[in-house]
Amino acid sequence: MKTILLLLTMSLGYVLPAVAQTKALFVVAGQSNAVGQGNAEQSVRVTGALEYRYQSDSLVALRDPVGENALEFQAANTGSAWPAFAQRYQELTGQQVILVAAARGGSSAHQKAELNELGTWAAEGHKPLLANALEKIHRAEAKVGTPIQGIIWIQGERDANAIFDQQLTAEAYEGALEGLIGRFRNGLGAVVPFYLVLTGNQQGREPIGNTAVRQAQRNVARRLTQVFVVYEQAEHFAKKHWMKDFVHYNQQALNDIGKTVAERIVTLNN
Repeated sequence: MKTILLLLTMSLGYVLPAVAQTKALFVVAGQSNAVGQGNAEQSVRVTGALEYRYQSDSLVALRDPVGENALEFQAANTGSAWPAFAQRYQELTGQQVILVAAARGGSSAHQKAELNELGTWAAEGHKPLLANALEKIHRAEAKVGTPIQGIIWIQGERDANAIFDQQLTAEAYEGALEGLIGRFRNGLGAVVPFYLVLTGNQQGREPIGNTAVRQAQRNVARRLTQVFVVYEQAEHFAKKHWMKDFVHYNQQALNDIGKTVAERIVTLNN
C-alpha cells in the first residue's frame, strides 16, 4: 500500500512531506581532554551532526577542531572525541546530534586546585566557568528549540595533581564534583543526565591523585540520580600507547572515547 501511494503521488506531481529528524543536544564540558588535544586528520568524519557556536549564534557542521575560543572555553587542538561520538550516536538512534562545547584546559573542579587563570568549575575562583557554560547552553537550547539531553564530563587531572601535592583531599574533590552537578542542574532547571568519563593517569608521577579522583567519580555516580560512569579505560591508555604526551590522549584514544560513550548512553536510555 505504501509503495502504491508513493507511486501515485509521484505520478500526480505531489511530493510526500519528509519525516522530521529528531535532535539530540549534548554538552561536552571539563578540561583539556574534553577540549581535545588529538589530531584532526585522524578524527572521524561525520555527516549531518552540528555544533552550536556562541559568537555567531549559529549551527555549523560538526568537524574538528570542534569548539570555539569564546566565553573562556577553547577549540580543540586539533582533534577531539566528539565527531566519533556523534557518528556512533546517530548510527544507533537515527537522531541528529547537536553539540555544545564548553571545556577549558587545566580547569579545576575545586577552587583550591585552580591554577592562575586556568579557571575553575567551583562557585568561586579567579575564573569561574559554570555561569559561562550555562549561558552558552541556554543560547543553544533557544536556537535548536530543544533542551539538552545530557552533559558529558571529562575532567579531573588538575584536581588529581592538587591531591598528589596535598593541597586538596579526595573528599573535598568529591564534594566539589557533586556540587558542580547540582549547580548545573539548578541553572538548567532540570535533573539533566551527567555522563562521567573517568580520569586517566599522568605519566611521570605516581597515580595517587588520579586513583583518588576516579574513586570519587564512581562514588558520586553511585550516590546521585542520573549520574553515570560511561568510560573507564583512560587509566590504561599509556599501556595501549594512546597518550599524546604525559597527560593528553591521542586521537585513537579520543575516537574510542567518543564511540564508547555514545554506545553507553544509548544502552542506558533503552
